[in-house]
Amino acid sequence: SAIPLGLATDAGVDLKSLKIERSPKPAARRLRNPWPLRAAFGLLVGAAIWFFWPQLAAFSDRVRLPTVKTFAVTASAPAAAAASRGTAANGYVIAARRAALSSDVPGRIVEMLVREGSVVQQGDVVARLFADEYAASLLRATADERTAAASEQRAAANVAAARAAVAEADAAVDTATAQRDEADALVAWARSEVERTAELLREAVGNQRDATRARTDLDAATARARAATAAIHGSQLAAASARERLAVAEADVTVAQAQRQAAAAARQLAQATFDKTSVRAPFDGIVVLKDAEVGEVVSPNSQGGSTARGAVCTMVDFASLEIQANVPETTLGAVQLGAPADVFLDAYQDDRLTGKVDRIWPTADRQKATVEVRIKLDAADPRLRPEMGVRIVFRSGDAPPPTDAPASGSILLPENAVVSIEGVRGTFVLERDVVQFRKLTLGSVRNGRVAVEAGLAAGTRVVLDPPPTLRSGDRVQLAPQ
Repeated sequence: SAIPLGLATDAGVDLKSLKIERSPKPAARRLRNPWPLRAAFGLLVGAAIWFFWPQLAAFSDRVRLPTVKTFAVTASAPAAAAASRGTAANGYVIAARRAALSSDVPGRIVEMLVREGSVVQQGDVVARLFADEYAASLLRATADERTAAASEQRAAANVAAARAAVAEADAAVDTATAQRDEADALVAWARSEVERTAELLREAVGNQRDATRARTDLDAATARARAATAAIHGSQLAAASARERLAVAEADVTVAQAQRQAAAAARQLAQATFDKTSVRAPFDGIVVLKDAEVGEVVSPNSQGGSTARGAVCTMVDFASLEIQANVPETTLGAVQLGAPADVFLDAYQDDRLTGKVDRIWPTADRQKATVEVRIKLDAADPRLRPEMGVRIVFRSGDAPPPTDAPASGSILLPENAVVSIEGVRGTFVLERDVVQFRKLTLGSVRNGRVAVEAGLAAGTRVVLDPPPTLRSGDRVQLAPQ
């Protein structure tokens, strides 16, 4: 600390003794050359710029270049190209004739004769059920029918015998009648002889013997006449009895015929029941699903809690395949009965099948807001399978069919990729990071897609929604996906 001067003098302090001796300052260093340091700094900055140049260039492009979205042009499927010329809808292949085959009687499957894909004809047996008891019932019904037929034959024989008895009785009546007529003639002759012999006795010409003989002959003829009358009555009674027996025999024939018919009906019922144990194809078709196996029980009245199967197999008539389409209500007006339709299978999208609108359902599906439409194909196709997905394009009656050539109308371009520059319509094509304007020949526009007839090939990338200031030859940057 500093000591005041007065105090230091008064105290007799020697100020020189309190002075701190310092070493002399070193000589100033000579200044060094600054250029090596500047060169090193420059090299460092240059290396940094070279190393970070891509990032700097990218940053510059992000700030300076316009950002665009692109679309890769592809060759559209024929279905998409056709959709640009009509109203499109999705659908399925269905069979108008489809049957789940089952037996009318419950039973256990003992033989399965088909599998998925089996081709069957109408009447072919696809499965057999256990049928021993039904076969026994059929044998008994057949025997009962034969017994009834024999009873009918016996009754018919009795009728024939009764008719013969009636004819015999009628003949006996005729014979007795003839005999009575003969007896009446003899009575008349004998009476005339009695009168004649009596007259001769009165005239004394004849004798008593002749008169007695004539009276005896008259009595005998009268007796024979009475016997003939009685024979006629007996023959008539016999004929009446024979007719009654004939009526009974004819009634027996009627009963026997009814019994035979009843036995025949019972045999037919037993035969029908036995035949139901053989499940047969109701039409020509192909088995698409096997629902049961050998050993399982099938029943036509199977319910949810039952273990019995309801069907043996499911078959489809492939000749009845048609297309089912669910058309939105908003586009139903473009669908007309009899109008042509193009069908594209999802499995074979490059092939076009032709057909016509066959039916339009009279009601709509309120939940889906669609109306069901059926299309009948012009020709059968062996590739069709039930439940296959399809794409249907409905054309108006005067619309030409789409060409199947892939080079015509197969490029569909988003409508927001088409621009007009000085009256020329085209699109900006991206080549690396440079866009070039390309003139196009455009076709119809539908559903936000433009058909490109010429000027563009598949694989080209085009710019979507290009900025108004974009010009041919400008560099651009791609928007992040």
